[in-house]
Amino acid sequence: MKILVLGSGAGGGFPQWNCNCAQCAGQRRGTTRARSRTQSSIAVSADGAHWVLLNASPDLGAQIRTQPALHPRGRPRDTPIKAVVLMDAQIDHVAGLLSLREGPPIELYCTPCVFEDLTSGLPVLPVLQHYCGVHWHLLPVAGEERSAAFHIDALPGLRLHAMAIAGRAPPYSPHRHDPAVGDNIALLVEDVATGERLFYAPGLAHIGEAERAAMAAASCVLVDGTFWTDDEMIAAGLGPHTAADLGHLPQSGVRGMVAALAPLPATRKVLIHINNSNPILDEDSAEHHELRRHGVEIAHDGMEIEL
Repeated sequence: MKILVLGSGAGGGFPQWNCNCAQCAGQRRGTTRARSRTQSSIAVSADGAHWVLLNASPDLGAQIRTQPALHPRGRPRDTPIKAVVLMDAQIDHVAGLLSLREGPPIELYCTPCVFEDLTSGLPVLPVLQHYCGVHWHLLPVAGEERSAAFHIDALPGLRLHAMAIAGRAPPYSPHRHDPAVGDNIALLVEDVATGERLFYAPGLAHIGEAERAAMAAASCVLVDGTFWTDDEMIAAGLGPHTAADLGHLPQSGVRGMVAALAPLPATRKVLIHINNSNPILDEDSAEHHELRRHGVEIAHDGMEIEL
């Protein structure tokens, strides 16, 4: 299985266009040793020829231009991107669908909750019907059904399993203050030929038994790296919300993401969806080095993982 990290930042990317925090300003000035990052999404393939996007960030057009594996080949108008799977309906995970409007109908896999959000509060899908069109493939994670196995016809080498996880619906969702099963999912992607598995969850508010079991079954976990501490945004004067308010599990602390990753047998443990306030972005920071000591990697744009 081949995995391309198209973007590794949280909403706004890094440095964020209107942010003058120490990290964003330092990255612009060149006084902070840190990579710039676009907003998160990844591409996955079993054969290197046919790809599925997991989320579609607002930076998708630029991300595709930098990835030769995703360039057209053969016919005058062509794409190796055969499908898109959405983890949620957050604007930084779906706005890139509009960048695909010049192509063939989008083969879109998402839950009923996400479909509802994208046809009501943020009506991206009705807009796309006036351009390329969308073929919706239902992921039946809703109500009492908390998980579902599925496959993508154009990618027979992959077997996928969606599972409901804790998180927040976006501000324009009718479920914003009334969470529903299917607002947020994680994916377990298996290479049929090799049995290697990827666990992908760029937003993960809580790790329960189901999430822990899925992560333990994966050879690579690519998970929520948004915040280092729960009050990071407040302490930096960047906003009133905690990590928990925004549906993210911070990395630090005895119940944080780093502690959760420690006992896992995965050979690759990688953080993605990293907010511009997170000190792990500074490659000279104590937090960055602490992750290294724990064997935890930090995703960057263009990172390639092969399982």
